[in-house]
Amino acid sequence: MAHRNSHFIVFANEKGGTGKSTTAVHVAVALAATGHRVAAIDLDHRQRTLSRYLDNREGTARRLDKDLPTANHVTLSLLTPAGLDQEIARIGSNADFVIIDTPGRDDPLTRAAIARADTIVTPINDSFVDLDLIGQVDAETYKVKKPSFYAELIWDLRKVRAQENGTSVDWVVLRNRLQHIDANNMRRVGRALAELSKRVGFRTIPGLGERVIYRELFPKGLTLLDMEAIGSIGISHIAARQELREMVSALSLPTHDAEQGELALA
Repeated sequence: MAHRNSHFIVFANEKGGTGKSTTAVHVAVALAATGHRVAAIDLDHRQRTLSRYLDNREGTARRLDKDLPTANHVTLSLLTPAGLDQEIARIGSNADFVIIDTPGRDDPLTRAAIARADTIVTPINDSFVDLDLIGQVDAETYKVKKPSFYAELIWDLRKVRAQENGTSVDWVVLRNRLQHIDANNMRRVGRALAELSKRVGFRTIPGLGERVIYRELFPKGLTLLDMEAIGSIGISHIAARQELREMVSALSLPTHDAEQGELALA
């Protein structure tokens, strides 16, 4: 069993290309950098993006002979709910946080992971294409017609969790790749999300922008917390790090430090 006080953060989205794994890695490293014990489980045994990112990070740490904070991680091999429980018990023992990165599809394993979540993080790109995952929008008025199957699925799994142990589940919709201009589309998506959030019980926070730097960091497994290891720092790095600072703070995780905004990012 994972430590009884472990906080489970599940990154879940049926769509691919939303920055889910990149966000999961940055959150895992931010928590590890503040002295938290972090376990990470990659359920996507095909792409293995989270695992490959953290493998690259371990390689860079060896090459630089530098201690880079990281998570104890594994790619799930037995792709069943029972297999997930086994890995949680194995690498999640005494972990403060257990981070689970799910594949971009709906299957029993993903549902089993979501059912264990204390915090569900659903990254979406700031577009009506990704918004459709959560709710259907009228083509003329941009008003929400009804929640989607995925939103209803999350709602049902959260109810089961509440009935089983009486705990609430925080569902966070992360708006990745927000434009840096006040575009009509961005405002419409924001209004639709605000309407949906009241109906299905999630909250929205700003995520990570569309920045080349995130893709450039992957081969070395570095994050925006590793400014010294990155080397040449530009304005884009500073701006991206501020985005990360705000995102981690907005997740409102139960960290050791009550000052959420100072989480490893000073």
